[in-house]
Amino acid sequence: MPLVGAPHTYTVKTMSEDKTITVEVAYALPEKQAILEVEIVEGASVLEAARQSGIAGKFEEIDLDTAKFGIFGHAVAAKQVLKAGERVEIYRPLIADPKDVRKARAQRARERREQDTP
Repeated sequence: MPLVGAPHTYTVKTMSEDKTITVEVAYALPEKQAILEVEIVEGASVLEAARQSGIAGKFEEIDLDTAKFGIFGHAVAAKQVLKAGERVEIYRPLIADPKDVRKARAQRARERREQDTP
């Protein structure tokens, strides 16, 4: 029988009690790469995992607010919710547009063929 005026017991769920999952965050340069394992709260986004990993502190050129992301090679939005075991990839900006490079290569090949033709 509860006592009158006795304190009530409440359960407050804190962030540390939330279910967590483990994911990887990866970034690579030609001369330096990093894959960091990070434990995040279930339901966290790609951007949240990247921020929590601290990878931006290891690579000064990363701007997480403008970066493009992927999961196992497929482009995703920064707000994409992660599943356990996924690898977040932070993509570097392209130096040259692949379509423009292919067009220029085809043009050079065409010019060489025309020069070789009598």
